[in-house]
Amino acid sequence: MPAHPSPPTFAGYGLGLRREHYRDFLETHVPVDFVEVISENFMVAGGQPLDILRRVRERHPVALHGVSMSIGSADGLRRDYLVRLKALVAAVDPLYVSDHLAWSRIGRFNSHDLLPLPYTDEALDVVCTNIARAQDALGRALLFENPSSYLAFAGTPMTEWEFLARMCERTGCGLLLDVNNVYVSAANHGFDPFAYLDGIPAQHVRQVHLAGHSQGDGLLIDTHDQPVPDGVWALYAHAVARCGPVATMIERDADIPPLSELLAELALARRLGLREAA
Repeated sequence: MPAHPSPPTFAGYGLGLRREHYRDFLETHVPVDFVEVISENFMVAGGQPLDILRRVRERHPVALHGVSMSIGSADGLRRDYLVRLKALVAAVDPLYVSDHLAWSRIGRFNSHDLLPLPYTDEALDVVCTNIARAQDALGRALLFENPSSYLAFAGTPMTEWEFLARMCERTGCGLLLDVNNVYVSAANHGFDPFAYLDGIPAQHVRQVHLAGHSQGDGLLIDTHDQPVPDGVWALYAHAVARCGPVATMIERDADIPPLSELLAELALARRLGLREAA
């Protein structure tokens, strides 16, 4: 039996809060339902970034999205990381707290990247133990994002969506469905992205990321530096038809355009989401 209540459902549309748009969010009315920030950028005791976040929080709900919890690390989670994240959660009272189904460090090694896991029973045990510890430390159920990947382990007994379903069932965590990651991984590994969306536990999806990608040398790369492409929009329509209205946001991390361009993309997401969920 999961120890924490399921994450709430919030059917809003939002943007990632980036430095280029701080002034817009502080000085004007930005028509979004929530914002998302990278947790590690604000896990400090004070200073201007945290002050800005608190001021934005007075206007908009905030989702915290982490990149270095390393939920797949076989040697467990870092206590100091959880302590600092808990302090940020207390300061912001976030809508959601999320991270990635990936690992980035073991012992003193840190890849500073989100590395894939083998989808085995042993890895599932590690991930679920770490999720339980993180949720107990923070006093809430968390969301975990499906990864984009460029290589896969041979002969694993589960698909990624089967692993996600068992993970949610055992821990009570929610899913952050990154539709662009599904598109990228499907292209790189040759699986059907629509079959992936049909296989995920839709009842656990609480948030959706939409983003763009770039063509690498024989692979798609999850760069978040392009507008959302047509293929990702098609997957989003399919996802909303399955999952219903959940918090949806545009994720842009490089080549940041004017806020008006992101708001136009978000308006498209809103129209498409409302149509498919009807």
